[in-house]
Amino acid sequence: MGTTAIELTVGPVAHGGWCVARHEGRVVFVRHALPGERVLAEVTEETARFLRADAVEVLDASPDRVVPPCPFAGPGRCGGCDWQHASLEAQRRLKTDVVAEQLRRLAGIEWKGQVEEVPGAPDGLGWRTRVQFAVDRDGALGLRRHRSHDIQHVDACLIAHPEVENVGAEVMNWRGASSVEVIASSTGDQAVVVAPKPRRTVAVPDLDESVAVFVDEGKGRSRSVHGPGHLTEKVGDREFRITGSGFWQVHPSAAATLNAVVMEFADPKPGEWALDLYCGVGLFAAGLAEAVGPDGAVFGVESETVAVRDAERNLRDLPQARFARGYVESALDRHRIEKADLVVVDPPRAGLGREVVDRVAGLEASRIVYVSCDPATLARDLAWFAERGYRLAELRAFDAFPMTHHVESVALLVPGTA
Repeated sequence: MGTTAIELTVGPVAHGGWCVARHEGRVVFVRHALPGERVLAEVTEETARFLRADAVEVLDASPDRVVPPCPFAGPGRCGGCDWQHASLEAQRRLKTDVVAEQLRRLAGIEWKGQVEEVPGAPDGLGWRTRVQFAVDRDGALGLRRHRSHDIQHVDACLIAHPEVENVGAEVMNWRGASSVEVIASSTGDQAVVVAPKPRRTVAVPDLDESVAVFVDEGKGRSRSVHGPGHLTEKVGDREFRITGSGFWQVHPSAAATLNAVVMEFADPKPGEWALDLYCGVGLFAAGLAEAVGPDGAVFGVESETVAVRDAERNLRDLPQARFARGYVESALDRHRIEKADLVVVDPPRAGLGREVVDRVAGLEASRIVYVSCDPATLARDLAWFAERGYRLAELRAFDAFPMTHHVESVALLVPGTA
């Protein structure tokens, strides 16, 4: 590829932490730059249609540019953060532009909202309650470089929650592990989830007795080997037990923030029949079940067996809530679910996909609330819902991942034409 730098005038932001530029008629996706800047960039990847590049020198800086707070952020270094070189206000404007562009281009929707701050991280640091570290051959922890298997060793991660750092995992040896996830809950619990390399065992370092340690056995299963067998999260007055690395929002205020918006959009009423698809450990199902009351019902579907068990325990005081393990499309068919008053979906980054969109639209719910962590797959699915007679009524987007390109959105879909 060579290391010759090319001069670029940087254009608009693109999804994924890139900005768009052009060089000799070819599109260049460039990182570590901001719209309007003039930079020298080194090409890191070349395809038949476009180039990828890192801005290595800024010739004309944007007024939104700041010095990255982390010494490991920058070209060729840690790939965990995308926008440390932009002010927080600028980061949210960039994310707003991305959400609006994806909705416009993929769904034909003009969105006039803006990405909102999630309380609890005013400087954009110290929020990440779950950090997954890579492990080198000597057992030292680090973070992956961007689009690379190479490991950047760090002595601390600035976006990690202080209680994650207090575990001290970065200074310990994890020989035999392929990854180590460190977790801190909103109630003060700490956990480490270790994934061994194939046919290897891991000698777990000497950790505080209060730290729960799990060995990831694959296929959604983990084995407790040290300390408590679970973590506890809390939203409002309700506690949620989570076993191992079961899904939970990584920003400490995100679960409460998103739950409030989901309940507002869903507007569940006593006696209604609600579905919570991709329900995890039951966060949204709890609010739905409380609202529909004993004359209503909530049915949650989740593919991870351990999460289903946790959800059943977390909502054991709400008999109107039931849960099933399985993939959404097959679970709905297996349980012969053909109608619903309202549906909440919170799929992984890949979104729902055409088959699930068709199945959910066929339920003829009066409200569908879609929680998304990827604006591109959300926009794609919204276009498919529109073909099935559902329009976007409201959408709010949240900066639940400061310093990164990720954004969380909550959309309300109702029957009718746009």
